[in-house]
Amino acid sequence: MTYKSYYSKKQLLFLLTLRFLLGWHILYEGISKVLNPQWSSIGFLQESQWILSGFSRWIISNGQLLSMVDFLNTWGLVAIGLGIILGFLFKPATIAGSILLLVYYLSAPPLVGLEYSVVTDGSNLIVNKILIESVALFGLFLFPTNKTFGLDFFTSTIFKKHINGRGK
Repeated sequence: MTYKSYYSKKQLLFLLTLRFLLGWHILYEGISKVLNPQWSSIGFLQESQWILSGFSRWIISNGQLLSMVDFLNTWGLVAIGLGIILGFLFKPATIAGSILLLVYYLSAPPLVGLEYSVVTDGSNLIVNKILIESVALFGLFLFPTNKTFGLDFFTSTIFKKHINGRGK
């Protein structure tokens, strides 16, 4: 039974649209960092005031570690975004994306008493777009449209045909 039979066309269209929008946003965040040779996470890490502030200060204190975090963050965003859009390694991409965004949130959440010098989108209290995107990515993990539309579907179909002897 395919996932097509579980969802109506409207539900599938909504899930695919959500998948594309989240994937595009994450991919573009990564690409914009790749294209900006001056980009560094140091500004964000310096803003950290909550649970992960000690961890952020530790990263800042070591130049090599900061460079590694910048590299992993930048290319991780690109890989996660592509995985979500293309439906390739979809479940690992949605989980990795959800966790990465949760780390961003826990580093600088919109809580009473915390103020940041970096301008945010609108006024937020407890809930912001980062938390919403993190939860939405986990939702996509629970509704795997990659099994209907995505490279995971095509690779598993080819693999199954090959295993069953039809790929020779």
